[in-house]
Amino acid sequence: MSSARLTSQFRVSALQKLAEAEGGFAAVLRKGDQLSGAILLVGQIKGRNPVIYERYPELDGSFSWHQVTQAIGGDETEPTKYWKSRIKRDPDLWVLELDVASKERLDGLLAADS
Repeated sequence: MSSARLTSQFRVSALQKLAEAEGGFAAVLRKGDQLSGAILLVGQIKGRNPVIYERYPELDGSFSWHQVTQAIGGDETEPTKYWKSRIKRDPDLWVLELDVASKERLDGLLAADS
């Protein structure tokens, strides 16, 4: 029995809509491969302290989001440098920015897409 996988474009669109439905802001910073491109998520709380998360596969076939970088020492350009360097190695990469009101909302959005 095969299970249908959601496309990357669908996942990005769903995350955008969920964030906006809760009063947050969402923007696609870079479009990747519509079907299977990896997704980086730049999460911010009230426009500050960007943190990058990436979806990784788990042993049971599910996926979960893991923090891969954050603004260090107040340098909020560090996450941008990270995803721009990743694009050079992975041209199929999606980059989605979510700006929400609280860490709890961001965690909820990430959990909804796991």
